[in-house]
Amino acid sequence: MSDAELRIGVLGCSAFARRRMLPAISAAPGTELVAVASRDGARAVETARQYGCRPVTGYAELLALEEVEAVYVPLPAALHARWVEAALRAGKHVLAEKPLTTDRARTAELLALARERGLVLRENVMFVHHRQHEAVRAALAEGAIGEPRALHAAFAIPRLDDSDIRYDPALGGGALWDVGVYPVRAALHFLGPELRVAGAVLSHGAGRRVDTSGAAVLHTPEGVTAQLTFGLDHPYVAMYELWGSEGRLTVERAYTPPADFRPRVRLRRADRDEELPVECDDQVTNTLTAFARAVTAVTAVTAVRDGGDGGDAWEGKDAVAGPAVVLRQAELLDEIREAAAERTPAGAS
Repeated sequence: MSDAELRIGVLGCSAFARRRMLPAISAAPGTELVAVASRDGARAVETARQYGCRPVTGYAELLALEEVEAVYVPLPAALHARWVEAALRAGKHVLAEKPLTTDRARTAELLALARERGLVLRENVMFVHHRQHEAVRAALAEGAIGEPRALHAAFAIPRLDDSDIRYDPALGGGALWDVGVYPVRAALHFLGPELRVAGAVLSHGAGRRVDTSGAAVLHTPEGVTAQLTFGLDHPYVAMYELWGSEGRLTVERAYTPPADFRPRVRLRRADRDEELPVECDDQVTNTLTAFARAVTAVTAVTAVRDGGDGGDAWEGKDAVAGPAVVLRQAELLDEIREAAAERTPAGAS
């Protein structure tokens, strides 16, 4: 890694990458956008020109560039495993869009490969890096709502254009992979890794080959429940609420707030109803900064590669976005799909 900035190449020119991630990589302290790849050479040139970086035709060709130290992978979910593995084998650190893969076994394999090679592999779930969730965790630790009883979390978006890749099963489409990740991660973030799936339902909209809505119930060993709802054919909802024995905390713009949005974390108790003070925050920049710092930590500990005690550096001591939580999330997503399949009658879509 360079002394000043982590030099990042991007595999693909998705709309989200062009709208949110490329500008952030170019502007964030600690990262530098050095190359953009597309299967379409003209699109690579057009995208790269905006940032003064190198256009590359083909993903493998970008991975061969020595000046690229890390890659961001915004490809469709079904392509993540192939290109994340290729990037790791090329010696690149990786920040991949969520979900990291659509199979827990492949997720585990890739995390193991990253550790074996002393590389950072992170999943681009950005909301956990926003300060509003730190405020919620602090309030919980202070007993603001008493003993935790339940979490209710939802993320749903309006119907997409019929040509959208999220309706294509061959590309890893579906509500669970695209928006269900968020409430699942919220449950993990606040209730911990011992969550288990009690039941789930995945529904297919008329004429759709993928799940377009779903719900799941999870629980901790102590009986704290998580009720999760998600979908691709709904009014926009992006919230979670934590209930306790003495009150509740609500976050209404939980997952994708813009950098200039002032969050509202509401605390309701029998004796008061108030908003916790939370400043605006840029979760995109925070995510990139955390990724770059993780690379710095791993690069500094050669013992990871030499077989010594480098585990803490590879993990980044990161309970928010480190490998352990990425793997547990992958397991829960698979368990939700399996639970839903058990409830689907034979022959039903």
